Amino acid sequence: YNHNVNQFAFGTNTQARLTIDSSGNVNVSSGSVSDSKGDLRKIPINAQTSAYTLVLADAGKCITQTHSDGVNCPYNKFSAGDAITIINHSGSDISIVQGSSNTMYFTADGSTGNRTLAARGMATVFYQAHNLCYISGSGLS
Repeated sequence: YNHNVNQFAFGTNTQARLTIDSSGNVNVSSGSVSDSKGDLRKIPINAQTSAYTLVLADAGKCITQTHSDGVNCPYNKFSAGDAITIINHSGSDISIVQGSSNTMYFTADGSTGNRTLAARGMATVFYQAHNLCYISGSGLS
């Protein structure tokens, strides 16, 4: 602890690697910050080439899809605050399916139901609850 600057530091070889200041701000001076999904400075990618149903481990990830059957957004898999980005990594439209017993609101007009993501489009699904999500993005209809 450095009283002169009110800072707590962790380090190696006399070099500070992580510091916490008196306001609670954290600074990582080098290296990576990671959790079970990987480097927190990057968005993990889950590449798919066939019809895919989202799973809990996809929360916070980017799904790249090349199959026209697209992605199913299921009921009762996610909690409030979970978000998933979907990228259409193909030259054709893909489907984003509102799973059974799930409600998916399109933020452009408040309607519900399945969506189409145009070629090279990108959409984010945000779960408000285990059975309710919102979707918005570019190339989404």
